Amino acid sequence: MKAYYRESKEELIKELGANEEQGLTNKAAQEKLTQVGPNALVEGKKKSVLEVFLEQFKDLMVIILIVAAVISAFTGNLESTAVIIVVLILNAILGTVQHVKAEKSLEALKSLSAPVAKVLRDGKKKEIAAKDVVPGDILLLEAGDLVTADGRILDNFSLQVNESSLTGESTNIDKLDTTFDKEVPLGDRVNMVYSSSLVTYGRANILVTATGMDTEIGKIATLMNETKERRTPLQVSLDQFSSRLATAILIFCALILGLQMWRGQPLLDALLFAVALAVAAIPEALSSIVTIVQAMGTQKMAKEHAIIKNLAAVESLGSVSVICSDKTGTLTQNKMTVEDIYIGGEVLKPEELNLSNQLHRYLLYDVVLNNDASLSDGKKIGDPTESALLEMYRKVPGINLGNGKLGLSESELRNHLDRLEEVPFDSDRKLMSTKHLIHTIPTIFVKGAIDVLLKRCINIRFGDEVRPLTEQDRKNILAQNNHFSENGLRVLAFAYKESDEELSTDTEKDLTFIGLVSEMDPPREESVAAVARAKEAGIRTVMITGDHKVTAVAIAKKIGIFTDGDLALTGLELDALSDEELDQQIEKVAVYARVSPENKIRIVNAWQRKNHIVSMTGDGVNDAPALKKADVGVAMGITGTEVSKDAASMILTDDNFATIIKAVANGRTVYENIKNAIGYLLSGNLSAIITVLFASIAGLPVPFVAVQLLFINLVTDSLPALAIGMEPGNPDILKRKPRDPKASLLDKPFVTQISTQGFLISLSVIAAFLIGLKDSPAIACTMAFSTLTFARLLHGFNCRSQHSIFKIGFKNNWYSLAAFALGTALLALILFVPALHGLFAVQPLSGQEVWLIVILAIIPTVLIQLVKVIRENRG
Repeated sequence: MKAYYRESKEELIKELGANEEQGLTNKAAQEKLTQVGPNALVEGKKKSVLEVFLEQFKDLMVIILIVAAVISAFTGNLESTAVIIVVLILNAILGTVQHVKAEKSLEALKSLSAPVAKVLRDGKKKEIAAKDVVPGDILLLEAGDLVTADGRILDNFSLQVNESSLTGESTNIDKLDTTFDKEVPLGDRVNMVYSSSLVTYGRANILVTATGMDTEIGKIATLMNETKERRTPLQVSLDQFSSRLATAILIFCALILGLQMWRGQPLLDALLFAVALAVAAIPEALSSIVTIVQAMGTQKMAKEHAIIKNLAAVESLGSVSVICSDKTGTLTQNKMTVEDIYIGGEVLKPEELNLSNQLHRYLLYDVVLNNDASLSDGKKIGDPTESALLEMYRKVPGINLGNGKLGLSESELRNHLDRLEEVPFDSDRKLMSTKHLIHTIPTIFVKGAIDVLLKRCINIRFGDEVRPLTEQDRKNILAQNNHFSENGLRVLAFAYKESDEELSTDTEKDLTFIGLVSEMDPPREESVAAVARAKEAGIRTVMITGDHKVTAVAIAKKIGIFTDGDLALTGLELDALSDEELDQQIEKVAVYARVSPENKIRIVNAWQRKNHIVSMTGDGVNDAPALKKADVGVAMGITGTEVSKDAASMILTDDNFATIIKAVANGRTVYENIKNAIGYLLSGNLSAIITVLFASIAGLPVPFVAVQLLFINLVTDSLPALAIGMEPGNPDILKRKPRDPKASLLDKPFVTQISTQGFLISLSVIAAFLIGLKDSPAIACTMAFSTLTFARLLHGFNCRSQHSIFKIGFKNNWYSLAAFALGTALLALILFVPALHGLFAVQPLSGQEVWLIVILAIIPTVLIQLVKVIRENRG
């Protein structure tokens, strides 16, 4: 995009075919509109709901189940067919609801464009639709207007603009009619205004330089369209697991089919056996369990001020190793506060000012009277810098205006000492002056930038004494100002003079210096502890801000983000680095200042190239592309724009960095619970597979029918798996390092555990099956089904944790007991209610057979718990 801020006004007027006095003609404007298109944002292509729904059936395991349903239908087993189809459709609907999020980002961006704009056309001021504004138009702005296009300032009358939607910084920007001979960040381009920003003070005539997708906010819309969301580590692991499992199932089914046919079994019977194996092997409830456990995690997080929009982000939080955090409002309080005051040659806190000291009183007069802000019922009205001065006034001993109301409020002081004359703040002068009667003497109070105000001072006041300002005094004042600035503080200088002359810009001279007041947006108290906890958890915190580098570094040092050996870069310095150079330095850079939306995406990309899972926080429109690009985008619920909230995966309702760390702990717990639930499902399914394989190899009848296996997988298994998802987690979970996102879900220890537990359960099931065969194949099938179901219900207690149930108990998770009780009740209904026998292909059992089932089902759990107890005692 062209650097219009570096060109002269005359060049731009000529280049864009504009006319400063008359504006464009309607004909010329219409021709340009045809060439460049309307002043609106273009949306990217979206998937339809139907497309998303159909994509849910692309999974190989789903295809296997569809084939199983078809085979069941051909073999006359319509109950199995119906159950499989219902499950598949429910899973597809759940997946569609989960993945189809309302793509509101660009609609929210569009809403930032005002419906109308005031322009100069054919020499007349006209109000036109914002979409009809074209480059070359003369845009007329005044306080309260929303800027509808990017433009260069032609005539400026004390214009102030809030560009927080683009820069992330809430301070109003003073616009100047100036030129630049070098590249500067967007936040420092004071001769330009940008679409979506708000005029807060003054007025100006603007030459429109860019509209629609060519504006700065259009560039953000383009980035949003081009940015693709990354799959979470768990999604990647589950995809790999699913494809491997599906391949293994196909191979096993083919082998079993061949083996059965070689033995002379009819084709349909052989197919039915293969279907039984497929249904036994596929954990149909897996995707539902993962989704539900994530959903339960979101409910817990919502109670802790973190609203999760994308369920998959819950688990991603547990893998986060880098948090790129916005400064304003997230790490800081998002309110300007007076820190230190330099007065009478010493540095004081507001609480140390003394009303009996006349110098201190004159500073307070200047602070309150030469100020347009106000405080009403705890609300601040006006400029944040001026509001902070009024809060400082209330902190002075004797002034405290709480319930006790000790002194004069600022409004009472202003009523008592009326403003007689004023010269408002001007961005060129960098000063504001007001005139009042103080003890019947006309007195002018001045505040402003120290570099301007100090040059106009000839005297300095100490207590009751006024004396000429010496060169040493100037050096002392400037040295203190430098000290404040190096610590990231914003400094205002104060002065006065007693004079009855008419107040004007010409009388702002021969002043008496009073002092300096330094302000900053202070860190949140919780931020320091939260950053320390993040470090303990192996998470690197990086500050990314639109503020100046000095201020950002000073805040980062106080919070603990910036330490010795760390680096700080501005957006321009980052642009000067190649990707290779950035990759070499990325782990040393703790602070990025004056950054652009492209810079933020580049930072996220660089960390992701290093195989880190990145969380990005932000609240402005400028943050939205990076929020979408990050593994976990975190938007601010209080100060955040709608665009940033729509692009993010998580919204903080308290705008607090500490909440992110709590969410990370919850995310790690959710992953642990999901992994335990997966272990429970796979070990149970493995036991069924081993039983089916044993029967096949031994030439025995089918030990289960498909509908029995579906009952186990979808009903009896899901209840304990959900209970596992309710585990509160380990209190020391943040003392661990983030897990490697590339690490397989099924690592060697986990596979060994699943295999051992599955084998133990299968031994009990095979034993029950062989005992039942002595009576009949139907009794054998019923005993195998009952033993497998009850053993897996008990197995839910084993999979809650790596610790024994004697150590973890049931106090923190009564759901596990409820799941066991409900699952046992359902099994009892099937076994003891004759009406259900036909549906689930079971036979009535004797009391002795029921007791055998209970004993055989308990044995695996007793052995597993015994091993855990021995391991704990050794540890």
